[in-house]
Amino acid sequence: MLPTFCKFLAIFCILAWQTHATGNLSPGAVGVHRRFEYKYSFKPPYLAQKDGTVPFWEYGGNAIASSESVRVAPSLRSQKGAIWTKSQTNFDWWDVEIVFRVTGRGRIGADGLAFWYTTEKGDYNGPVFGSSDRWNGLAIIFDSFDNDNKHNNPYISAVLNDGTKLYDHANDGTTQLLSGCLRDFRNKPFPTRARIEYYNNVLTVLIHNGMTNNNDDYELCLRADGVNLPKNGYFGISAATGGLADDHDVFHFLTTSLHAAGQLQEPPKVDNQEKLTQEYKEYQDKLEKQKQEYKKEHPDEHKDEEDWEEFYESENQRELRQIWQGQSQIADHLRELSRKVDEIIGRQETTLSLVSRNAGQAVPQPPAAGGVQQQLPVGAVSRSDVDLLLTNQNVLLASIREIRQLVGDINMRTDNIQTNQKHAPTAQIQSTGYDVQTLIAEMRDGMNQVKQGITHVGQRLGAPQGAAQVANCPTGNCVGVTLFLSVTVVQLLLVFIYNIFK
Repeated sequence: MLPTFCKFLAIFCILAWQTHATGNLSPGAVGVHRRFEYKYSFKPPYLAQKDGTVPFWEYGGNAIASSESVRVAPSLRSQKGAIWTKSQTNFDWWDVEIVFRVTGRGRIGADGLAFWYTTEKGDYNGPVFGSSDRWNGLAIIFDSFDNDNKHNNPYISAVLNDGTKLYDHANDGTTQLLSGCLRDFRNKPFPTRARIEYYNNVLTVLIHNGMTNNNDDYELCLRADGVNLPKNGYFGISAATGGLADDHDVFHFLTTSLHAAGQLQEPPKVDNQEKLTQEYKEYQDKLEKQKQEYKKEHPDEHKDEEDWEEFYESENQRELRQIWQGQSQIADHLRELSRKVDEIIGRQETTLSLVSRNAGQAVPQPPAAGGVQQQLPVGAVSRSDVDLLLTNQNVLLASIREIRQLVGDINMRTDNIQTNQKHAPTAQIQSTGYDVQTLIAEMRDGMNQVKQGITHVGQRLGAPQGAAQVANCPTGNCVGVTLFLSVTVVQLLLVFIYNIFK
């Protein structure tokens, strides 16, 4: 009966201790006020600024800061680095959450990473995981290399120092540690998380092993009562490598101050507006003083403020420049259009000369079934000439379509420029640039000359030569010259007039 009672009593004591520990692990559940301290924290994105600095932090050694993380020590041999807060804390109790990764190619890595809370900032190339020895405060060490050959690494330990003790590297600090736990934090699929809480002289360290993506999957690593840390300390992270090397990356360092309910003292409010105004006024006075000194030292290079206006483009000048550029582009398009029209006229004249030269010649036809050879009447046009003329006409139509597109583009750009200029408050519509109407008139005169030339050739080809009269087409492969040229001229005129006066 007695052993059974002892078992129940032991179980009851264990449950009571777990309940007490759970209550202390969650200070927010007992009315503790939590406030995020941004001056003692960093996190992505934009963790580092464009100039490489981290706001409110200083880093050195071989540490590298990027927009997403701080690589405290890279995976090279004998590398050390650290990052420290610029200012000391102004609160007594705190909760720090660190998100980091320690990765390496080998099965064994070195040396490790350390979290610091000390009265003075440590060195960036110190002997204790990248920081200084003989520190005054707390160190949470994530040791990944087994120096004492006891096969108890990776190991997480809490070490206190009053500024007089040297760290025991040979024994991995086991002779000095406050408490610790054996946890593997290398090469995990997800980042490892460590939550370090110091409240009412109780130090608690929770570890997320990085095996799941649940950010709240913490487990207790160590808990120590009666821990007296100095006030107004610095936070820091350091890392080091040895003969073996790992990448030590820190992604988040989030600090939360803890205050008992009703005891939170609001910091004195500082009127930032007055401070900024005073700083701006001082800067303006300093700038004016430097200007006056420069004027005295360089009287020949002195320029009045009005003289500097000629180096800047006004709004009206910018609008006029844009109008001039647009009209210059229109002029270039019109020159290209004129060149293409001249090329089309040259091709048409060449075709008409060929038609005129071959109009009076008889084209032999293959002998008919009765053995009588038929000949085209004088003045008839052969099928090859008709095909050549149709081909040239298709080329001309294609060119006219391109002309129509260019003219439409020019009109649209001109309308846009004139509309913008009309809406401008001070600008005026000016007739600068190339005269569009003159070019269109020249194009119209050129096409009229082409029409007159085609009509003249048609009249020559349609007129009787001697006593011969134009006979009806013996086959379906030829048409009358007068009818063909008349229809061609009318069609060209309709297309051109439509494109010009649309």
